[in-house]
Amino acid sequence: MTVDKMKKTTFEKAGFEQWKELAITSLKGKPYAKLTTATLEGIELQPLYFEKTELNSSSAVQSMKRSAGWIIAQQTIAASSAEFLGQLEDSLEKGNEAIVYDGGHPFDWNDDQLLHLSSFLAKYPVFLFNVRNDDPILRAFDFVHHELREAVTGIIQVSDWTIPVGYKGIRTTGADVWNAHHEGADAVTELAIVLAEASRISTSYESFQTFADNFFVRFPIDTHFFMEIAKLRAFRVLWQAFAKAYNVDVSPFVPVLAVTSLRSFSKLDPYVNMLRAGNETFAAILGGADIIQAHPHNILTGPNASSIRYSRNMQLVLKEETYVEKVLDPAGGSYFIEKLTEELVEKSWNLFIDIERTGGIENFLKSGRLNEQFSKLQLETATGKKALIGTNVYAEIGPTNFDDWNGLQSKSRLAEPFEKLRLSFSENQPKTAILVFGKLKDFKPRADFVTGFLASGGIRSNWSPIFESADEAVEWLHNEKPDYAIVCGTEEMIENIMEPLLEKLPTGILLDAAGKINEETLNDWQQKGLNGMIYNGQNKIKKLQKVFVTWQGGLQK
Repeated sequence: MTVDKMKKTTFEKAGFEQWKELAITSLKGKPYAKLTTATLEGIELQPLYFEKTELNSSSAVQSMKRSAGWIIAQQTIAASSAEFLGQLEDSLEKGNEAIVYDGGHPFDWNDDQLLHLSSFLAKYPVFLFNVRNDDPILRAFDFVHHELREAVTGIIQVSDWTIPVGYKGIRTTGADVWNAHHEGADAVTELAIVLAEASRISTSYESFQTFADNFFVRFPIDTHFFMEIAKLRAFRVLWQAFAKAYNVDVSPFVPVLAVTSLRSFSKLDPYVNMLRAGNETFAAILGGADIIQAHPHNILTGPNASSIRYSRNMQLVLKEETYVEKVLDPAGGSYFIEKLTEELVEKSWNLFIDIERTGGIENFLKSGRLNEQFSKLQLETATGKKALIGTNVYAEIGPTNFDDWNGLQSKSRLAEPFEKLRLSFSENQPKTAILVFGKLKDFKPRADFVTGFLASGGIRSNWSPIFESADEAVEWLHNEKPDYAIVCGTEEMIENIMEPLLEKLPTGILLDAAGKINEETLNDWQQKGLNGMIYNGQNKIKKLQKVFVTWQGGLQK
């Protein structure tokens, strides 16, 4: 074909229906619905997005951002005021762009230290969270010269405290969904809570503009990458709608702080937390956050100099290597993100209206809805629908630090039940064998699954030699005397060997079968001595807790 002919060649335009037809064919009999994914927010994620949305969310996002990029807000972690000042100077020299302090454990400060701290306040934005009104650090603002106070910017999260005169760039009132998030709130609920909080707080101000000039929002960012991007974008759109309800046509700027969530963090294989934090940080960047704080990967057990440096450098690498900081709305134009943003806006606004109709935010927080949402998340994690790499899947058993760092306020996390199991089995480990029958291809899929299933609870297991009959397995069990054994093979093979195996099973061995067994057969085998089964989609926490209790009960006998 000549170049001229290639230029003139046209192709028939393909539509969604043609694509869908091919997709259904490729599914080989499975329903098209298999390609959709339901989220906790009640949103169905589609396999293909091919149309522009009615809502122009990109326009709203761009109009609500003062500039492209974000502030790297690395928390300064220290045990004393002197150490705080040293760590702060070091981090600012190495790329940190803000003063970040958590007042959960306040320090004693002398006047010289406060004067030293005050010298940074006009140079770098300051973010003080969880601060009590009697925290000595607040006195640093008295040491700033009056002529410099207008240059000081940032946020102070404190109640019943009056900021000294002259600080026009400091905001002290905001909607922080850190607690609600860790209690179970999904993206829709977080957005609705922010609006309900804004509604409640605004009533104490003389005008909407005065309220908005002192308001900020703080969102934790979880591991659902695209949902978190859309969540931050949706807030900008919702804020515009909220402002219009107060007859404000041009929405005032509100800073959006993003902080990496701890809900999915785990003490098990903690380096995976670095990947989680990186994923969450990049989602916050693409979502348009103005300020981003990334937690060190080992913050649950106690951060060190290396982990603090990694978390800071993560943002520096993203800023320097991706050039994403030069784009005002990096996610704009993606049909998928735009549609997800639109759906979050609609659902969040409706929930906000419902919260207002039913007595406001305080009544909503007492309703138990957050507990229900967290229970759903816990169930998804326990059954493996939600993966926590290194915790409930691909778990590696090794030395683990189970200590709690005293510099962090305790929050509900999805990995906690697995951590408790791992701690229990690390202190007292049953001798566990996986009994394999048939050829390698017959038992390997189930044996691999069972190995991983047990590892998520901290149980080490070893495969037996390959058996051809129940008698071979019984003889081996008599010699090896394991505490716990799981039978692996094809369904047909398990059905053939189970009854003779149970008849001659040595006493004191807890026996399970791999694979889901019909109720009638299971009841029959349990009457003959089978403990239960292990299968995909099973609640790992309940199953392994039961194994531990049953095994411990056997030991006591």
